[in-house]
Amino acid sequence: MDIQYDTDGGAGSAARLGLIVLSTDETLEFEARQLLAGRDVSLAHTRIKAEADVTPETLAMMEGRLTDSAALLPSELDVIGYACTSASTVIGPARVAERIRAVHPDATACNPISAVMAALGALEVRTLAYVSPYVPEVTAPMRAMLAENGFQTVSERSFGESDDRTVARICESSTRALIEQANTDEADAVFVSCTNLRSFGLIDEAEAALGKPVISSNLALLWHMLEQAGADASGWGPGRLFRLRDEAEPQRASA
Repeated sequence: MDIQYDTDGGAGSAARLGLIVLSTDETLEFEARQLLAGRDVSLAHTRIKAEADVTPETLAMMEGRLTDSAALLPSELDVIGYACTSASTVIGPARVAERIRAVHPDATACNPISAVMAALGALEVRTLAYVSPYVPEVTAPMRAMLAENGFQTVSERSFGESDDRTVARICESSTRALIEQANTDEADAVFVSCTNLRSFGLIDEAEAALGKPVISSNLALLWHMLEQAGADASGWGPGRLFRLRDEAEPQRASA
């Protein structure tokens, strides 16, 4: 005898998200769990093969793998994020979206470099201090794209690392020290690039010390994906970015 059952929209009624995570990344999922714990949001993950040696050439290789990786995610997702800041820049945000939507035509496609620019715009930032784990040939295209979109890098500091497996092992205390070295009075904010570089544990503390926003690739990507899904994520994550709506409410009330 068949037993009757009911169906609904599944887990995560506030938002259904998907992430394409690099095979070398050990950080993004860890930080995403911190942000989404206890929230009515579902997050599905898949992996894409990434070379451990990070160069513009190895980053570009992922373009041909994007659609197959995206196809492993479940259907009917609201937003899908490709989680590589540098590769999104090399491949191009439009091409990334095209490759994802080839198998998920109804999903919004996100990527970290576009998310960072959206976050900088929302925070009314125009000049920034740039922090990265990578070598100059990887960071230069990202700074160029930011500049083309009106975001000027006034200071840059990097660990000069080319092995993504090592990046995942960099201590937050070392990243915090690099943020302080990169910061200048001319910078409206600090951008910490790379989804594999840990930062969630230092953002609030660094913002309090510097008196300005600190935005990481993971912070911006997750914020932008939730925004695109229509979820009210106020206060979910660290930093000023996740307090934007709360800070806007008193201004609207007094208008």
